[in-house]
Amino acid sequence: MAETQQMKKSKTPSKGTPRAKQRISSDHLIAPQTPQSATPAAINLRRSHRLSAATPESHPVLSTCDTPQSVTRTTKNLKNPTSILPTTISITPASPQPTESRRKRKFQEKSVASAERKKDLTSGKCRRADNKVKQKVYYKKVVYDSGEFSAGHDVYVKKRSDASSDDEDPEVEECRVCFKPAGRRVMIECDDCLNGFHLKCLSPPLRAVPEGDWMCNYCVAKKNGEMVEFAEPPAGKKRARTAREKLLSSDLWAARIESLWKEVDGTYWFRARWYIIPEETAVGRQPHNLRRELYRTNDFADVEMESIIRHCSVMSPKDFANAGSEGDDVFICEYEYDIQWHNFRRIAEIDNNEDDGERVDDDDDDDDNDWSSCDEFDSDSKEDVVYEHEKKTRLSHASLLHPVAANSRKGRIFGLQKIGAKKIPEHLRCHKQTDLEKAKSKLLLATLPKSLPCRDREMDEITTFIKGAICDEQCLGRCLYVHGVPGTGKTMSVLAVMRNLKSEVDAGSIRPYCFVEINGLKLASPENIYSVIYEGLTGHRVGWKKALNFLNARFSNENKCGKDTRPCILLIDELDLLVTRNQAVLYNILDWPTKPNSKLIVIGIANTMDLPEKLLPRISSRMGIQRLCFGPYNYQQLQEIISSRLKGIDAFEKVAIEFASRKVAAVSGDARRALEICRRAAEVADYRAKKTALSGSDASGKVVAGMADVEAAIKEMFQAPHIQVIRSSCKLSKIFLAAMVYELYKTGMGETTFEKLAMAVSCFCANNGETFPGYDMLLKVGCKLGECRLLLCEAGTRHKLQKLQLNYPNDDVTFALKDSKDLPWLAKYI
Repeated sequence: MAETQQMKKSKTPSKGTPRAKQRISSDHLIAPQTPQSATPAAINLRRSHRLSAATPESHPVLSTCDTPQSVTRTTKNLKNPTSILPTTISITPASPQPTESRRKRKFQEKSVASAERKKDLTSGKCRRADNKVKQKVYYKKVVYDSGEFSAGHDVYVKKRSDASSDDEDPEVEECRVCFKPAGRRVMIECDDCLNGFHLKCLSPPLRAVPEGDWMCNYCVAKKNGEMVEFAEPPAGKKRARTAREKLLSSDLWAARIESLWKEVDGTYWFRARWYIIPEETAVGRQPHNLRRELYRTNDFADVEMESIIRHCSVMSPKDFANAGSEGDDVFICEYEYDIQWHNFRRIAEIDNNEDDGERVDDDDDDDDNDWSSCDEFDSDSKEDVVYEHEKKTRLSHASLLHPVAANSRKGRIFGLQKIGAKKIPEHLRCHKQTDLEKAKSKLLLATLPKSLPCRDREMDEITTFIKGAICDEQCLGRCLYVHGVPGTGKTMSVLAVMRNLKSEVDAGSIRPYCFVEINGLKLASPENIYSVIYEGLTGHRVGWKKALNFLNARFSNENKCGKDTRPCILLIDELDLLVTRNQAVLYNILDWPTKPNSKLIVIGIANTMDLPEKLLPRISSRMGIQRLCFGPYNYQQLQEIISSRLKGIDAFEKVAIEFASRKVAAVSGDARRALEICRRAAEVADYRAKKTALSGSDASGKVVAGMADVEAAIKEMFQAPHIQVIRSSCKLSKIFLAAMVYELYKTGMGETTFEKLAMAVSCFCANNGETFPGYDMLLKVGCKLGECRLLLCEAGTRHKLQKLQLNYPNDDVTFALKDSKDLPWLAKYI
């Protein structure tokens, strides 16, 4: 709700009645619970809201209303009252025997202490003349300290029990110019600072309250950049803050009374539902928040009524817009804030959902009325019954916090509106971007380019393969293995082909199909791929064993008369991660396309070129002979990729793009690394441009990223701390790391064993005239590299079968060891 919707109201006497101040006893007063909200580290103090005013009206003292009948507890007449009296049991702990353990002695002492506490609690209960234990009594209304309170009222609550400033709450707001109360004169409130002013105290004076928004002269001057301060009060007078100002500066709390009761000791308590100000939420105050806006939370607490200061009024947006002379203690609340998940829900939507649920249960409530109205208690006192509405209220609030099981959604996808989040329109937070800022956003790896250059031949082969598989009348299953070094566009090319095919399906040129994409890195175990495929086909999530049975039936001859006859395209990225000891997962997946009516097309992607040769013959034969290799990019291709993303953006020098492309092509040919270097160079240039603008110096022309910025980005990327550690390590450590890179490249796996690594180091040393240090020394070198976090190692109890893995990319290790002066022969292995 925009703040412009607030209407200026003349300050008139407040309807809320401040209750007389009662001396608070330190023995019985408790401080209410702090609302469990995500408060930022530094909370900006917030000024207040609507206006308050003049002489309060006194309410007549009302008597306590009748207690509603309840059926939550049953009190029985006891023929022998003495039988229920607490029995005094004297328990003296015996001295432990010499063989008695210390744990047993502590257990006995705790048992004795617990029994004594139960005895004290039982003997301390209040009893009536008829020897019945008094119970907690719930009321609809309570007259407490000259004020009437009932469920649904909004009140101010003290934040600290020793807060002396709470007693300084002025009953009437004073003018910010003359520091006199309103009296019979009209006061107007500023929409920005929320201070009150007499119409005659303004400069120039006003004759009537203006329509629409109004700002005082002080706020207008501040918006124009002028230094203006409010008038100081007269000498000897101190300006007291109102309760509204204290609430908005987090010195008070506001709460909604959910229920009221009296304890057995005679003290009155209430169930509080807390309100919070926008500053106390996880996102803080936003520009769209109103000055008098509060959020209702799902946080509850039991608070003693002595902590209540007086009433306030928290209204809905509709009531707030129509509010006239309700005084200064008026606030607006439109949303409910979840303190656990930090999201917002509109209160009107919550109430509508609850009303729908109540309509369903209307018949059940009518059936329970007769049973609830029966007097089944043998008691003449109203203190024996308990208000059952409190129990229902607690259950209804607790149900809102219960999470919904994942299986109950049954594959349905809900938008942001269903989880309470609201998307902020882009035009509210966007500004005119510079060319460097546009270049940074275009060079992000997460940004999807409009076209994928330099891979036209590979994309044509993938398109031909898929169309030949799904357009065949019998639609026989097929397999395609795509391999290549990282960062060569394998996955992006396949996804681009699938987007093009989807547009052809929409146009009706090819038959419909279902597409399931899986990344092996996202699977907790290789067997979980069955559950992911099943969920992609049906929308339901089940265990992997049940999913395997379904998929076997789905892709076998039994599905000849099945309901879903569309072909299925299964894309598996990081296929090598599905390799297990018996290779059963890969066998099942590659065996399904060979079934007569499977209609399954499998596209596997991996970095290893010879993965089929490393598998069992029964699996490699099913993988087929159709393979597609993605070679590393050369510097011309990398330059074309970067230029295509920066098309129409003049942010880089041409020589700078060529320099970055040549640097990356000489190391790995990874397009992702080239994009990261250029994006970092754009950030460096953008920082330099903004720093120059802030310093006020004249900038000579437009700032673009040049050779120096690219060189700085390369130094940051390739001269990171871990690269410096690798370069400064000893000869044996360098040989160890070079053998690690060589072994991982040869096997195509992400890890290797210490035994294989030791054999590679032995071969390196024997072929290049180095002395092999032995297995013990080599193990110490591996432990040292593990301590530096260059390697990730398994537990040492596995000895030579211990698995090792690089903690950094292979390209970084290659770059650090490529120009080693003490070991120049390492370059031919890496």
